[in-house]
Amino acid sequence: MEFIDYYKILELAKSATDADIKKAYRRLARKYHPDLNPNDAAAKLNFQQVNEANEVLSDPEKRKKYDEHGRDWKHADEAKRYQQQRGAKNRQRPQYAGEGFSGDFGGGDFSDFFESMFGGQSSRRGAQVKFRGQDITAELHLNLKDVYNSQKHALNVNGKNIRLTIPAGVEHGQTIKIVGHGGEGVNGGPSGDLYISFSIENTTKFKRDGNNLHTEVELDLYTALLGGEVTIDTFDGQAKLVVKPETQTGQKVKLKGKGFPVYKKDNEFGDLFVTWQIKIPSGLTEKEKELFRQLQKLRGNGK
Repeated sequence: MEFIDYYKILELAKSATDADIKKAYRRLARKYHPDLNPNDAAAKLNFQQVNEANEVLSDPEKRKKYDEHGRDWKHADEAKRYQQQRGAKNRQRPQYAGEGFSGDFGGGDFSDFFESMFGGQSSRRGAQVKFRGQDITAELHLNLKDVYNSQKHALNVNGKNIRLTIPAGVEHGQTIKIVGHGGEGVNGGPSGDLYISFSIENTTKFKRDGNNLHTEVELDLYTALLGGEVTIDTFDGQAKLVVKPETQTGQKVKLKGKGFPVYKKDNEFGDLFVTWQIKIPSGLTEKEKELFRQLQKLRGNGK
């Protein structure tokens, strides 16, 4: 079994911190991403290796096994169970003079134990041992507009093209599991799973808060004072709103059902909250200024 130096792949020392690993992964994943390197087989391979290295080193438990057992880290748990079972059998059977038993694996080292297993036949059990494939993690970068509706997306993982449907309402940082699309099993064992984390960038004027959306809308002074009707932008279109007389800056109105889709719940949406920002007119003519002075006097006399 070939040893893969995950630290070397991420261009890190073994003493690297979690933050170092995350930073290196993001940098190299962008560098070798298939979308930026079309038809580049070397970049494709590097991208796969970077994802595999991050999947192991970003997980404290997997990293510990990798640091301790090297190339055989994937099967450390199986080796431990084998060791325990063999120890129990040896305690139960009688010991005969001349029967040697040296070490946990019959005198061989950790790697030799797995070589004998993957060689096809176990000298004692006479059968191949099946192992589940490793889980794989990947990060998918999308825009907020991309997850307003459910959509199909193609993803290249370990040289395989996977088409998946991304449900509307996925959130930034959310992770979903796709069963059976991880690493292949050993000796006919089941494949691992694929875990996809979403990195969602928001370039819209709407702020997302769970299933709700927030936006600010400018309102001219006269409509704010006298009331009226305005048309505003929503995330997927426009809507008409009635403005109450004497509306103040900072006041909010709620448009029920005009927010973001609720994840995996058809036809359910959050709400849209609109905050009014009163726009003071500029470039007033002398006549307009005079009218405002008259209004000022009237308001002063009314106190």
